[in-house]
Amino acid sequence: MASYIGRRKFLATFLGGAAVAWPLAARAQQPPKPPLIGLLAAGYKAAGERYYGGFQGGMREFGYVEGRDYVFESRYADGDSTRLPVLAEELVRLKPDVIIASNTAAALAIKQSTTSTPIVVGSLNDPVGFGLVVSEARPGTNVTGMRTNLEGLPGKQLELAREVVGPVAKIAVLFNAKNPSNVWQRQDVEKTAARLGVAVVPFSVQTADEAGPTVQTIGREGASIVVVFADAMFLSIRRQIAAYALASRLPTVYAWREHVDDGGLISYGTDLRERFRRTAYFVDKILKGTKPADLPIEFPTKLELVINLTTAKAIGLTLPPTLLARADEVIE
Repeated sequence: MASYIGRRKFLATFLGGAAVAWPLAARAQQPPKPPLIGLLAAGYKAAGERYYGGFQGGMREFGYVEGRDYVFESRYADGDSTRLPVLAEELVRLKPDVIIASNTAAALAIKQSTTSTPIVVGSLNDPVGFGLVVSEARPGTNVTGMRTNLEGLPGKQLELAREVVGPVAKIAVLFNAKNPSNVWQRQDVEKTAARLGVAVVPFSVQTADEAGPTVQTIGREGASIVVVFADAMFLSIRRQIAAYALASRLPTVYAWREHVDDGGLISYGTDLRERFRRTAYFVDKILKGTKPADLPIEFPTKLELVINLTTAKAIGLTLPPTLLARADEVIE
């Protein structure tokens, strides 16, 4: 009888210990939680899918599968930069491992909420001037990424506009007064205009609803062509801007080809989709332990000139043969 009772105590002790040990072992064998990657985008989700989607493609090239190897959480400001600070705070509260900022304005908003979470910027302008990094060679902060608008590039876009309409023409520039990088672009254009002796008339907008009617005003006031600055709001409503310009028979010059794909006349600048595909390189490095402070800012290695010949014909414009010959792509 004593032997039987002893065996019962032994089994109860063994099974009780096993009951504790099994859940512990099960917990220990659970796979690690995949890293959380955030995206703060200044534009619209639908309008930006063509280029924002480059990130997921880049991650696949590095062997990452969304949902298995990382979780993706995004916030879109829909072209309204005043929403960026609130959306940035939402993302930071989720405690992501890395946040991708679509542009300089988005990066500035995130930087206000965190100085520790790594930030990778797909489209940077003057990161030193805006206080995002200490230097481009060695950022020294939680921010890194890629330059998209190089010094002198807005001036080159002005030169293209002058080549299209002639040296004595009235050239307008459309800029977003709420975008800090548009101030820098305007300074670059005005410097080039002074050198060339070209008359430039600036037109400022602050909301998406103002952009189309302002293009109409530019046409009525006799401008020969308009240079539209690189800006997330303008990019998000690119079809509307192109439609207003077409109705006014007004030639347009842009920084990004997405505008020309959707009816604009000429673009000269970097490939946005390639920029966002390249953000995956930075994210991969950071997830493997490299600090953003030690990842140098990258510069574009290629600028592309894209021309929409269909648009030129629709507004009755004959483009110089030398310009067409230099184009990387002509849309017909």
